[in-house]
Amino acid sequence: MHLNSSKASPVNYNEFDSDSKFWTLPFMKTKNVKRAIPPFVWLVFVAFVISSCSRSEKAQKTALTEPLPRASHDAIGLNTFRSRPIGEPVEGFPWITDLKIVDLDQDGLLDVLVCEGRINQVSWIRQITSAHFEETVLADSIAGPAHVETADMDKDGDLDILVASMGIVTPNPQKIGSVVILVNDGHQHFTKRVLLENVSRVTHVEAGDLDKDGDLDLSVGQFGYYEGEVRWLENQGNWEFASHPLLDLSGTIHAPIVDIDNDGSLDIVALVSQDWEEIHSFRNDGSGTFKTNVLWGSTNKDFGSSGIRISDIDQDGDSDIAYTNGDGFDYATPGSRPWHGVHWLENDGTGKFAYHLIGKFSGAYSPLPIDIDDDGDIDIIAVSGFNDWGHKDAVSMMCFENLGDETFVPHILAHNPTHLVVVDGADIDNDGKIELVTGGLHFYPPYDTLSRVTLWDQ
Repeated sequence: MHLNSSKASPVNYNEFDSDSKFWTLPFMKTKNVKRAIPPFVWLVFVAFVISSCSRSEKAQKTALTEPLPRASHDAIGLNTFRSRPIGEPVEGFPWITDLKIVDLDQDGLLDVLVCEGRINQVSWIRQITSAHFEETVLADSIAGPAHVETADMDKDGDLDILVASMGIVTPNPQKIGSVVILVNDGHQHFTKRVLLENVSRVTHVEAGDLDKDGDLDLSVGQFGYYEGEVRWLENQGNWEFASHPLLDLSGTIHAPIVDIDNDGSLDIVALVSQDWEEIHSFRNDGSGTFKTNVLWGSTNKDFGSSGIRISDIDQDGDSDIAYTNGDGFDYATPGSRPWHGVHWLENDGTGKFAYHLIGKFSGAYSPLPIDIDDDGDIDIIAVSGFNDWGHKDAVSMMCFENLGDETFVPHILAHNPTHLVVVDGADIDNDGKIELVTGGLHFYPPYDTLSRVTLWDQ
């Protein structure tokens, strides 16, 4: 049951007029205040938004309330980033909902797995030789893929692919979500298995041994519509899984597995948006029995939660939480809001957290904790999915440089391409420097800087 009194260290913001709210993306969420509107009305509205390329004067004035400076890239060497598309070329309006850098074929070269929510496709951008890529479709019938992970689910020594399937990326109250695994035969030929189906739209799935019985179980986050859920699936062998509900709120975006309290048992952390705007923990007693707690929450129902990632940001031996709020499709005019930004929750080692603002960033999505400048501390990369793209200073990718004491300085990495909702990073070409890969989701105009999958090379 949801209790506002359970929130730890809430952040207070001026409430927006609820009558201005429509619907939003991560992924395509709908606020309670508008839930009574029939689905066909949403479709009419979507058609109107997509066909309209004009930006209102009000949106232009409010989108960048505090323009970020064109910062001193030279201070950390970020002026050397060069971008180029990889994989298949742009066709139409790409909806890259997720991507993951991973060595899928374990040949020593990192590849990129990609979810495309518009054409219901999961593909593999394989690095054939250093910095040379070819894309292969692994599955073209996974409805609304929203998240991808890899794990050796059957313990045969190769990586299988876990996919969270929403059914439909845009708002829908039907039970059309599923959890899909693409089983690897060891030669990168994949067989599709459905582990869970006919449930509220699924936005996250991840593997870990939650009950300490030696096999991999799954955490599952379901955004839903009217209803959503966080659950874990207990691996019973022979591709059979028992479902255990943990939370029955709509709006879950991510549900990663991590030992949040350093007790040796894997826990689950979930970001729940919609009307809740909370980060929940589910602490495991080691046997698969979980205790629920709210780690942090905002009192602003329009806060726009858009993503979390787990990392030891202060490098003190425990797991912290990097967090973005930048969703801006909740209004008649999509765009930024003055409270959008990048944050982190500092773990004291016992699973209690202190909130810190890293910096404001319009439309912030996909927080990536990574040592981008190779100075030994953890910086934060984020992209923007919702900014005022008609404004010349609208930023699509930022680095928040860690000065070594968890004080962060913003650096602009890119103004285009626009509409970026996901970023991942690794040393892809084995040159000792971090490369970034971004994905564009072009659901609303303008459409003048389209991208699909982009490699950013130092």
